[in-house]
Amino acid sequence: MSNDEKIQDTPATGLPAERIAKVLARAGIGSRRDVERMIAEGRIWLDGKKLETPAVLVSTLQGITVDGEPVGDVRETKIWRMHKRRGTLTTHKDPMGRQTVFDNLPNHVGRVIAIGRLDMNTEGLLLLTNDGELARWMELPSTALVRRYRVRAYGRVDEKALAKLADGVTIDGIHYGAVEAKLERQAGANAWITVAIREGKNREVRKVLEHLGLEVNRLIRTHYGPFALGNLPLEGVATVPDKQLRDALSAFFNEATGSVAAPIKKHDPSKWAKAKKDDRPKPGAKRRRQSRIADTDAPKPGMRKPRGERDDKPESTTKGKPAARSAGRPEGKPAGKLGGKPGGKPMGRQTGKPGGSARPGNKGPQAKGRPVRGPKK
Repeated sequence: MSNDEKIQDTPATGLPAERIAKVLARAGIGSRRDVERMIAEGRIWLDGKKLETPAVLVSTLQGITVDGEPVGDVRETKIWRMHKRRGTLTTHKDPMGRQTVFDNLPNHVGRVIAIGRLDMNTEGLLLLTNDGELARWMELPSTALVRRYRVRAYGRVDEKALAKLADGVTIDGIHYGAVEAKLERQAGANAWITVAIREGKNREVRKVLEHLGLEVNRLIRTHYGPFALGNLPLEGVATVPDKQLRDALSAFFNEATGSVAAPIKKHDPSKWAKAKKDDRPKPGAKRRRQSRIADTDAPKPGMRKPRGERDDKPESTTKGKPAARSAGRPEGKPAGKLGGKPGGKPMGRQTGKPGGSARPGNKGPQAKGRPVRGPKK
């Protein structure tokens, strides 16, 4: 039996044992794939021994080091809403010295990562968290959280062309799923349009509207899933209350197991894991299509798929910690029109409804009405 197998068979006592990649992902080190790659690179050690495989179970962070540094203190999972200003970058460090959203955060926020990126010229709602696993889950296409935007674009709007976007569109060989776009008003040469997407591919809103002959000159994100920008002032930062966080993202917290809190990494963010491009689905891979944006912002529990290219590309360069995970399952909500209220008390004006449907239970060993087969004679 190898040393790694011995470690796997004898996890630390206390909390339920989990694979080390999952534990470190919740600690904000990076995604599970990032952690597995870091193990292969020899960067993660346990009790003074370099790990050779991710097939190791742990129930405590004691004795785990990354790049020679111990994992930090334990704190609960948090999400902060931020009103991003146009002209700032969603990255921890910029080699050109340009301002980033992390430069002037309040001291109480600590080290955090962005849940999905906004490009330099996009403004509005940016979510920050100290939980790397939560950030990844919210970014996954399979979670299908709706991102809503207000767009100012130069050009005359064809409302019929906007309506057709609900069936998806293929541009330069890239297929974009259902996009809900509605004309708010035409103001001279410019138009204001509201847009809702789920996939969040690279510069998706800009590319789709440019395909219709419109030039986007202002892009404001107003919602990400159940969380809204509301009346948060420019560059303001507000903590999402714990109860609202658990209620709004109950599918994630019900799915999580083990510790109700995770540690925050104390590394220099420049050393942390970066998402690998080759982890993304290859062009032409089978995709689940939605003919229309659904009514809720409900994350779908139990679904984990590979990371796709996103307009709000994840940054796994920070620390994270999960908060108390609720024990119950989320109650299902029927589909309706966009604009329902989310579960939990809303932050600002909300238009989506979170919460996933409960997983179906087993129907029993035998279908109703089917005769019982007796023993063979």
